[in-house]
Amino acid sequence: MPGVEIELEDVSKSFGATAALAPITRRLRAGQTTALVGPSGCGKSTLLRMIAGLEHPDSGIIKLGSEKPSTMASRGALAMAFQDPSLLPWRTVRANITLGAELAGTVDPQVDALIDLVGLTGFGLHRPAELSGGMRQRAAIARALVSEPEVLLLDEPFGAVDAITRSRLGKELPPIWRGRGTTAVLVTHSVDEAVQLADRILVLTPRPGRVVADIDVDLPEGGDGRDVRERVFRDLAGQVLDALEKAA
Repeated sequence: MPGVEIELEDVSKSFGATAALAPITRRLRAGQTTALVGPSGCGKSTLLRMIAGLEHPDSGIIKLGSEKPSTMASRGALAMAFQDPSLLPWRTVRANITLGAELAGTVDPQVDALIDLVGLTGFGLHRPAELSGGMRQRAAIARALVSEPEVLLLDEPFGAVDAITRSRLGKELPPIWRGRGTTAVLVTHSVDEAVQLADRILVLTPRPGRVVADIDVDLPEGGDGRDVRERVFRDLAGQVLDALEKAA
């Protein structure tokens, strides 16, 4: 099922006397991956949790297509992956992947093909303790995708693995949710990761978070030459860093 547009209209959030997010209005395009980048404490994860329906905005409206986040989550059309894979140690990889979808009643009949797709062929009956950190994160991403969500929310999904594994996962996994037409929102502290994974980058200021830059990412395909791609990549990363420095 294709993804849906996410609409944020004057969305703000405070915790007591602390303003976490100033009013934000944006439309996140259907089927694209939008990255949220900014300093620690700027409200990136808070905004992601509000889109997931885990937090409620103090003001404003959040719509996923025509639905509220809670409505979409209740029918299994919204999924979230965190930095910590949080796999159940007593369940196999396959059983961990299907757990959330089982609860939502929407298990993908192609779950074994999905296991192969995320690079865990032959490990479906293994338990988390038998996997590397990168493999556990692959399983967590597969668990988020198994219900074929319209919206996928990612909170530092590769932050707990080593740099080499992080780079590999960043190249191999996004084409899976893009291929399904899923609308994704990614929180990351890594500028390079944002440019590599996203179609669009929103740069937030220190608390209370405001959007100070809205950057479209259009990296050339491999056929355009590695040097050209690298030059465009560095230019986009430079734009994000400039925006972060001005916002500091």
